[in-house]
Amino acid sequence: MAGTIQDIAERAGVSRGTVDRALNKRGRINPSVEKRILEIADEMGYVPRKRKSENKKKVKIGVVTQLSSASFMSRIRKGIQDAAKETASKGFELFIEECEDVSEDSQLEALLRLEKLGAAGIAIMPVDGNLIRNKINELIERGIKIITFNTDIIGTKRSCFVGMDNIRSGRAAAGLMGLLTKKEGKVLAITGHFGNSVNNMRVEGFTTELKESFPNLHLTGVQSSFDEPGEVERLVANSLHAFPDLNGVVVFSAGQEGVLKALDKQRIPSKQRPFIIVYDLTPENIAGLKSDGFDFILDQNGYMQGHQALCILEDLILFGAFPRKEYYYTDIVIKTKYNI
Repeated sequence: MAGTIQDIAERAGVSRGTVDRALNKRGRINPSVEKRILEIADEMGYVPRKRKSENKKKVKIGVVTQLSSASFMSRIRKGIQDAAKETASKGFELFIEECEDVSEDSQLEALLRLEKLGAAGIAIMPVDGNLIRNKINELIERGIKIITFNTDIIGTKRSCFVGMDNIRSGRAAAGLMGLLTKKEGKVLAITGHFGNSVNNMRVEGFTTELKESFPNLHLTGVQSSFDEPGEVERLVANSLHAFPDLNGVVVFSAGQEGVLKALDKQRIPSKQRPFIIVYDLTPENIAGLKSDGFDFILDQNGYMQGHQALCILEDLILFGAFPRKEYYYTDIVIKTKYNI
């Protein structure tokens, strides 16, 4: 009897999704692994099933985002779009619901629209609130596959999370600030929305690492900017007025260009400026890094988050298997002007 995809997967020690990508030349697979899978398929006499008619009804899937106009979203969006193109032959129809803010109501409406469309699976950047938590669990109970990406939400039965280990990244930011300041001084932390779990976890990791490893680095405060450059500018200006000897600023969310505007308006000589650490490889941040305005950028690999989230969701629906792990963490990428 000819081998099946499941037989090949078990013998190769990989998932059925990986076997499918190798057999159908869909990329996103290590060349040596692909070669091994093809050899096993040949040895087992695998015969691909004939494709059903192209008129077959497509399977609907959805993506729900938040902060859709934020600059970091462009890379996530590109990853989603590329994954959709690469897997077009699988018979999926993608619906993207982009929410401008961090609002439970907006996301709930998006989920309801996807539910009404008959989506078989949804990848979501969830707002951390009970409305969304309860709705996710309700959809899962109805058999709809749910995975989270970029942001996670506790208390749900979602299949897996794809994104940065944000607590660990906050610790990394603290470590970098410790190196820059020689482990002492005053530091300002700026977050976006206190309702955004990504921001909260980054701040948690940062403050924990400061306490544990840098007792002489003192946090002047954690301020919310609502991801607005103008608000970031105001917060930095006020902090410089209150703490003229401010040694460092970490911006955990969007609006980072506001830091440079505040420093320029204060006319602080470059050698006396506080050290600046920001998140995400956006065009504005890259320009700030190259001009010596920023010292480090921590990037969350947004492209991979969007790309991998959609691929995993499609594999869940196609093969019905639970993900091989709960957390698919993307790399914490640290950039300076010298490796950008």
